[in-house]
Amino acid sequence: MLVTFKSKAAADVVMYESHAKPILDLLHKDIARGVITAAESGAAVALLEKQIDSSKAHEAAEALERDVHAHHNANGDDHGHEKIEPVTFSARAYPLLDMLREAHKGNYDILWGV
Repeated sequence: MLVTFKSKAAADVVMYESHAKPILDLLHKDIARGVITAAESGAAVALLEKQIDSSKAHEAAEALERDVHAHHNANGDDHGHEKIEPVTFSARAYPLLDMLREAHKGNYDILWGV
């Protein structure tokens, strides 16, 4: 299922529900329908930026763990490199973060599910 975020501040942002849910849970918002008011947008930007910074701190450790599992499997040492390029939380959250920043600047609300 898709979630479409709408605001007069920016073009629509469309995300899979499974990708939008962690962001909206962080902001204490319902996935089905809701609004981030202009008054809430500043705090939402700060909270989302903090979460992105925190997730970036863990990316290096997670990449190392994936590499160890890819190279030291049940069959012994595997010297073939497997290309694993997961999409990070920060990459998924950036379009909505950008919309939040613009909404905050222009004093606009962000709506979804309407």
